[in-house]
Amino acid sequence: MEEELKKIMEELIDFEQLRYENIPDIDLYMDQVTTFVEEKLHYLKRNDKDDAITKTMINNYTKAGILMPPVKKRYSRDNMVLIILTYYLKQILSISDIQAILSPIVEKSKDSKDYSLEIQEIYNTFVNIEEKEYNDFKENYNINSIISEKNELLTVVIGLIVKAQIQKRMAEKIIDEFFSK
Repeated sequence: MEEELKKIMEELIDFEQLRYENIPDIDLYMDQVTTFVEEKLHYLKRNDKDDAITKTMINNYTKAGILMPPVKKRYSRDNMVLIILTYYLKQILSISDIQAILSPIVEKSKDSKDYSLEIQEIYNTFVNIEEKEYNDFKENYNINSIISEKNELLTVVIGLIVKAQIQKRMAEKIIDEFFSK
């Protein structure tokens, strides 16, 4: 069981981060967007049957004000960044919470030409945080300390869930206090 756990850990942390400069700087059609996201974020899916993103999701996110509308049915790099961030955020947060934190950026995009730099900065900060958190997890999570009994594995799962729940609740409290109107 220890070897299986090590393999799981390796699979979890063995991925190539999607850096800003690797997001296409040309406008893409919907099918190209969904294909790109599927290819680049497949490692986040629980299983291969799940879709990373669908056309319906993108349309719903646009209607909710989470994404800027496409221009002539084409999605810009800024749209791609917001789609990617939405994909990550929806793993933990509700769509209304995501709307609360991303819609102000979308609103700014209507009035300002500098929003693109802000989106790039937000995404680069996200990538840096992701890299740090994965490295910290890898260093601090000791597979060798797990006893190979199901009760111990259950304890590990419960511990991970409790940590995730605390962090999720803190994020929700910040959204409620500072982003919701």
